[in-house]
Amino acid sequence: MVNNHQSVTIETFDALCKQVKIREALEVIDILEDKGYIVDFPRLLGLAKLCGEVEALEEARVVHDCITPLDARSYHTVIEMYSGCRSTDDALNVFNEMPKRNSETWGTMIRCLAKNGEGERAIDMFTRFIEEGNKPDKEIFKAVFFACVSIGDINEGLLHFESMYRDYGMVLSMEDYVNVIEMLAACGHLDEALDFVERMTVEPSVEMWETLMNLCWVQGYLELGDRFAELIKKLDASRMSKESNAGLVAAKASDSAMEKLKELRYCQMIRDDPKKRMHEFRAGDTSHLGTVSAFRSLKVQMLDIGFVPATRVCFVTVEEEEKEEQLLFRSNKLAFAHAIINSEARRPLTVLQNMRTCIDGHNTFKMISLITGRALIQRDKKKYHFYKNGVCSCKDYW
Repeated sequence: MVNNHQSVTIETFDALCKQVKIREALEVIDILEDKGYIVDFPRLLGLAKLCGEVEALEEARVVHDCITPLDARSYHTVIEMYSGCRSTDDALNVFNEMPKRNSETWGTMIRCLAKNGEGERAIDMFTRFIEEGNKPDKEIFKAVFFACVSIGDINEGLLHFESMYRDYGMVLSMEDYVNVIEMLAACGHLDEALDFVERMTVEPSVEMWETLMNLCWVQGYLELGDRFAELIKKLDASRMSKESNAGLVAAKASDSAMEKLKELRYCQMIRDDPKKRMHEFRAGDTSHLGTVSAFRSLKVQMLDIGFVPATRVCFVTVEEEEKEEQLLFRSNKLAFAHAIINSEARRPLTVLQNMRTCIDGHNTFKMISLITGRALIQRDKKKYHFYKNGVCSCKDYW
């Protein structure tokens, strides 16, 4: 709560946004309006993005009321804000109220639905787009491929890919082929992805091999990923070095330590906490002894009912037992364990993370939701995962 209204300035608003104090920032907007100062549009849009990042739905609705009049750009920001807050109904309401929609609008809405585990509705949205007489462009199809990944339907995706050149006369670029490869591989169909590459009438690009490499490593197929890495080095050694140095991919075992240090996760333990408490965890952090003990206990129960750690996603060359130990202390798991022991029973829990989840983490959280009877929500850089009773909303396609 802002106490001294006299000292409030626009800099106060900026500082509160930087500190992710959204409710106080909204209060400052009212104070400044009483003084005759209107917070400018870019700042309001920035606050909207912040609401989406921390899933502050109640505050998002207030920010929505502040953003008037709406142009195409701000409509898209508001839809993305509600998508971040996991409220597809609010996002659809904004979409349906728009006086005019462009291709970007439709693509934004399709991604919003797919990202929130509503892939079928996302495909239906594309059907509506066509039925209303619109002509799709490549960005729309890219959103459709994203939706197909969310439901794991590669056949649907391939049909849409064919329609790009068959029905709409599009000249396919390497980026289009890469999008299809990513769709196939992200759904776990690496064999189909490789067959697709072999049947291509154009020479595969470095970007294509890089896509396959990263998806192989994410899914734990390390040897195949290493083969693609060697090929990339031959085609463009500087590109591989740049990616490795940035910590974006683990080119070899020694690089995984660097990637691990760069890993950062956030745990929002209590969704309706007015202070929006956020707890930060890093991989390997064992300073919370209660958290470590809690997760070890959960792991015992998981193993008893058949859980098998996916140690293939651990890049370091060590014994199998050591790999399991390293997987145990990944930051998103520590975040969930900390939230479980520090919140009320049965309360849904949310973890926000800035990297894609891996198959081991995904299987772990399904098991935890079954054992604890809690709904677990995980938001990574690609999409949302809603774990409940041992099942994930993504249907194991991520």
